[in-house]
Amino acid sequence: MCTSVTFLSKTGDNFLARTMDFAFELDGRPVVIPRRQHFNSDAGGSGYDTQYGFVGAGRNLGNYILVDGVNEKGLSAAALYFSGEASYATALQADKVNIAPHEVLNWLLGNASDCVEPKARLEQLNIIDAPVKLLGKSTPLHWIISDKSGECYVLESDHDGMKYMKNPVGVMTNSPDFQWHLKNLSNYTELKPSPHPARSYNGYEITSFGPGSGALGMPGDYTSVSRFIRTVFMREYSDEVSTEQTVNELSHILNSVEIPKGVKIKQDGSEDYTQYRGYMDMHHLAYYMQPYDNQSIFKVSLTEALMDQERPAEFPITHEQKYEELG
Repeated sequence: MCTSVTFLSKTGDNFLARTMDFAFELDGRPVVIPRRQHFNSDAGGSGYDTQYGFVGAGRNLGNYILVDGVNEKGLSAAALYFSGEASYATALQADKVNIAPHEVLNWLLGNASDCVEPKARLEQLNIIDAPVKLLGKSTPLHWIISDKSGECYVLESDHDGMKYMKNPVGVMTNSPDFQWHLKNLSNYTELKPSPHPARSYNGYEITSFGPGSGALGMPGDYTSVSRFIRTVFMREYSDEVSTEQTVNELSHILNSVEIPKGVKIKQDGSEDYTQYRGYMDMHHLAYYMQPYDNQSIFKVSLTEALMDQERPAEFPITHEQKYEELG
């Protein structure tokens, strides 16, 4: 389970942020994938190639697998769980790029420069129902994609085939499908940041108890449906800030959907929680990671030196909260 959101600064610089909510310990860390890499695919076949450098959160599991990031052209993307909805091919196709669901993010960031390119190139792609070796099963995923112009799209593969849809609200969570979430927004037309006006019932006038009444009825639980509604509201009404303050602003927006340990327990007893938050700056080409157990925000910028290396570079982060002593 995860939440993702785009946000424009005052000067129109675009950011993508996400929570990574999962029970299995992913141990993700910032990783830079250099230009011109070849990846063997868990789907079999000849694998796939990338041309652009990119930075995001991932791990080396035989091959590097990233789950979010931004590339050198300012394209950003994130993979989110899509359980019960995702459907993939079961056979290789010789004339296509055959990759597993967990490899699509690498392919997107490594080969597309903006939101237009994936639509034109999806015909080349054959997503195979192949497992992640670490988990021992295939991961049902869909993807949010945004570029430095502010455009935003969603990629989903279900029983009706592959769909590449414009995202008018800049938010994506998990199942149901994205079009369902858009329709469900119509159930919350009463939400607003200002108080509701006074009303009269048979001459008896009532007023709200104070500011914030405009958000009465906004769902507060941790389902994907409720997180979608809350994040759309927060994104719409949060103040615009400078580019330098946008990561900080996004951290406050994601506060409303972060899942602490212990408050979301699955049927098998495991705990879904927000393992980290990732922030992608499409203007400065930088990736920020904020882990659960250390609220410090770590930053890695894409540089020519990093992108021209032969091998990917990992950047381990500190999982112990530090405090700034005053006085």
